[in-house]
Amino acid sequence: MIEVTIDSIRVSLMTQHRVVVLRETDSDRYLPIWIGPFEADAITIQLQGVQVPRPLTHDLLKSFIRELGVKVSHVLVSDLRNDTFFAQIVVDVNGKSMQIDSRPSDAIALAVRVGAPIFVSEQVMGLASITPEKEISAETITKEEEAALDAFRDFVDTLDLDDLETN
Repeated sequence: MIEVTIDSIRVSLMTQHRVVVLRETDSDRYLPIWIGPFEADAITIQLQGVQVPRPLTHDLLKSFIRELGVKVSHVLVSDLRNDTFFAQIVVDVNGKSMQIDSRPSDAIALAVRVGAPIFVSEQVMGLASITPEKEISAETITKEEEAALDAFRDFVDTLDLDDLETN
């Protein structure tokens, strides 16, 4: 199991869907998971400490779990099948560990409310994680790439920004 944190929640410009981006602790590997707007809001509201007048669904679930004396040990993004992620909420009930099937978005929304760690299986990280390319520095640009950029530099250098009006 690989521990992750929530790096960000991003909005798709093409649809109403959101992406929760999980970041591997002590690494630059990221796992993007598409989630719905309501689940994204539930996670964001908790992360930003926004107070709501009435409990949301995940707040209700937190209260229910607490009242029954159950402890959420952790959540695990456990599988990826047919482009669908699966998760488990791992709870301790009277000393007995139980796994409850969940959508990753709901498991994450609950985890942020109860302070439970979030994990991803090695298999899922291997299949779906991304590692951003390292930043390009002037030393890593080849002569051919430098020549290709010259056309853009020439264009930018010919712009007369003083003629722009401000509104």
